[in-house]
Amino acid sequence: MATQPVGEASQQLWDETLSRLFNLSTSTVRRNTELESRVADLELELSVWKQAHAVAVEANERDTRVHNVQLAALNRQISNLDGFKNNNNALILCIINGDEFVFNRDLLHQGYQGGRTAAQRLTQAIAEQLAGEEIHVFGRLSFWITIYLNRSDLTEDIVGNGICTQEQFHDFLSGFTQASPRFSIIDVGNNKDALEAKIKEYIQIYAYFPQTLRIFFGGYDPVAYMSTLSALEKDQMLGKLVVLYTSHTHEGNNERPNVFTLPRMILDGLFLSEKLSRAPKKLAPLSTGPFSAVTTNGGLISPQSPPRPPGRPIDPSLPLHKQNPPPCNEFYLMTCSKGVGVCKYSHDYNLTSDQLVSLANNAKKAPCNWLKNGTINPLSVYS
Repeated sequence: MATQPVGEASQQLWDETLSRLFNLSTSTVRRNTELESRVADLELELSVWKQAHAVAVEANERDTRVHNVQLAALNRQISNLDGFKNNNNALILCIINGDEFVFNRDLLHQGYQGGRTAAQRLTQAIAEQLAGEEIHVFGRLSFWITIYLNRSDLTEDIVGNGICTQEQFHDFLSGFTQASPRFSIIDVGNNKDALEAKIKEYIQIYAYFPQTLRIFFGGYDPVAYMSTLSALEKDQMLGKLVVLYTSHTHEGNNERPNVFTLPRMILDGLFLSEKLSRAPKKLAPLSTGPFSAVTTNGGLISPQSPPRPPGRPIDPSLPLHKQNPPPCNEFYLMTCSKGVGVCKYSHDYNLTSDQLVSLANNAKKAPCNWLKNGTINPLSVYS
């Protein structure tokens, strides 16, 4: 058997060794390039996070400085007011726009007990907030909550969004107000401007009371209340105001112009995080009175007279206008302006639905006295 020469075997060994070294070197260079690229990406990401952290720290320090300045100014206001030192009834007030700040569905669903629980939790949250502030108090505190809302529209919105039933919502309001004699819910009616006007007046009056330490305000709108807050800032009373937020409203408020840096208190789990959508308004059906068969071929039905006691029957052998005397159009289709004893037409017939239709059709052929005298609009009688 022939053997491979020693020189050729040695050469082949060297070639294989060099090939492995080349492959290893190529893999190492490729891997090193990938690692360098990854390190560059991580360094860039780290730089971004460092910048974001620095911005957050700066914002927090700025807010802390502003809060401390406002707190110091408030304490100076309190200490300089001799009237306050002589009054041992310091006020802590909470005012809420109930159309904007709606309690969460779990509390509303519990009805009366949910209202009492909401009042207790709100009181506790504000008490904990005050405990963390260095405010000089010369006597006992008196805590009041006032909620302004449009009860009818808010009820429709809550029920329409499936939050709770109407009965549960009304029971909730009862439970809230009965939790303390100092807790009030005020129905302002269907007028947003009137609601905001009452809140502005409340803040403007109570902020100047020397007894008032804090006014916690839920439902703050920087645009709607700008003039009110400007006046408080001018008189150095703005430090008494603390704005209530949920995390949702706090985030959304960043998109709105806000020239005032106000102390804020975040309340999560107590109010709805989402804004209620407006429930469509339902129109009540038009009542046509006891004679629903009367039509006007597209026009509006004339006013009906009050229910009448049974009267004499119509002579079936004669048309309505040939009766003796004929029935009074005004009395049966509207209201007779002359009255019994003066009107020459009869008010005593017991007319059927078909006879009323016939009477209405005949009335269209000649204008009634109300129309001729200009008492009513002709479009409201004839089609």
